[in-house]
Amino acid sequence: MLKDRNLIAPSDFSLEELDEVLSLAERIVQDPSAYAEACKGKILASLFYEPSTRTKFSFDAAMLRLGGSTLGFSDPNTSSTAKGETVADSARTVSQYADVIVVRHPKEGTAKLMSRYAECPVINAGDGGHHHPTQTLTDLLTMRHYKGGFDGLTVGVCGDLKFGRTIHSLVTCLARYQNVRFLFISPEELSMPAFVIEELRAKGVPFAETDDLEASISQLDVLYMSRVQRERFISEEEYLRLKDYFILTADKMALAKPDMIVMHPLPRVNEIATEVDKDPRAAYFAQVKFGMYVRMALIMKLLGIEEPQA
Repeated sequence: MLKDRNLIAPSDFSLEELDEVLSLAERIVQDPSAYAEACKGKILASLFYEPSTRTKFSFDAAMLRLGGSTLGFSDPNTSSTAKGETVADSARTVSQYADVIVVRHPKEGTAKLMSRYAECPVINAGDGGHHHPTQTLTDLLTMRHYKGGFDGLTVGVCGDLKFGRTIHSLVTCLARYQNVRFLFISPEELSMPAFVIEELRAKGVPFAETDDLEASISQLDVLYMSRVQRERFISEEEYLRLKDYFILTADKMALAKPDMIVMHPLPRVNEIATEVDKDPRAAYFAQVKFGMYVRMALIMKLLGIEEPQA
C-alpha cells in the first residue's frame, strides 16, 4: 500500500510496488478519460527551486487530467524563501494547503528533509546530482512499453554519467531486476561515479565502460542519451571541450539493432541530431507523454485513490 508514502529515491519502493505504479500507468494509457475525475478536490503543490519544463508541466498536467488542482512556484524568488524561510518551514506551511507536494531543488537531500516536516506525501522531482525518481518511473514505463519488460536487456547510457541524476536513478533501479547488463559510454572526465559502480559490483550486475559509441551501439537494446550539463560545471572551458563529445546521427543509428530504442530525459542540446527524430526507434518524445501518465498513476497511489469502476 503506497498511500501516504514519500518518493525520494527509486529504492523507496519495492519491485512489487514499482510494478503497481507501472501497471496502473499502463491502464491509464489505454483509457485516460476514465480517470478524468479520480482526484477531484485534491491539490498538488509544485515547489520548483530549479528550472524545469517537462517535469513541472507533466506533474501539473497529470493532476489536472485527474480532475485535481495545482498551486506552487517555479521561481523561489517569488516565495518566502527569498525572505529567508527554511525548507522545513516551507514544508510545514505548504502541506497545510496541499494533498501532495512535488519538490525540485539543486541541493541533494532537500526533498528528504522536506518529507520529514510535511504533513502530506512528498515527491522528489530532482535533487542536485543525486536522484530523479519520477524520471526513472517514466523511463521504466517507456522501456516496458517498447521492450515488453527488462529481462535480458543490454542498456547503454551515453554522455554525462558523472552529473546525470536521471542516469544514476535509472541504473541503480534497473540493477534490481534480473539479467540486465549495462554499457557506460562517456569520456573519462564524465564517467559513472563510484557510488553507482560500487553498488553494481556488490550486486554482481554486469557492466562495461567505453568512450566509443560507434563501436558499441550494435550491442544495445536501449540507448539512453544525455546532455552534458552546463549548469554542473565550474569551468566553462571544460564544458565547451566536452559538450559535443558524443552526437548520435543517422549514420550511427544505421549500425544499431532494428528494434533498439533511443531514449533521452530531455532537454537535448546537440547530442542527438534532429535527423534521428524521424527514425521509428526514436522514443524520446513518446517518453515525455509516458512521464505524464506515470505521474498520474503515482499521484493516485500516494493519495490512496481507488481506480474508477468499469
